[in-house]
Amino acid sequence: MSKQNLPVVDLQAVACCAPLAVRPMDAEQAAVVAPMFKALGDPVRLRLMSMIASVPEICVCDLTPAFDLSGPTISHHLKVLREAGLVDADRRGTWVWYTVRPEAFRQLGVLLDLPATTAPATA
Repeated sequence: MSKQNLPVVDLQAVACCAPLAVRPMDAEQAAVVAPMFKALGDPVRLRLMSMIASVPEICVCDLTPAFDLSGPTISHHLKVLREAGLVDADRRGTWVWYTVRPEAFRQLGVLLDLPATTAPATA
């Protein structure tokens, strides 16, 4: 299997989930969404994600120098982000360009949406 054709999280499966504050997730929904949160739970991947999300697209050649890690280690972290469905990759010659998958973040945002509540009155 090509590195560019890795299986990714099915965003339709994530879209089925109501906000966490509305009703509890079932086990199947949690299993679909958990890899996305797990991918973002690593500091290196969170930094990579912020770098990718801050521009329309970015080359791996611009990501690697920002870290004191080897190229293969950065590639591993990018693979985790791809497999979690958070980014897309496009190979152009010898370089890979990354873009954020906005729908993935919209779905995570929906899950984390909490209703506005009023602060309890103080005596």
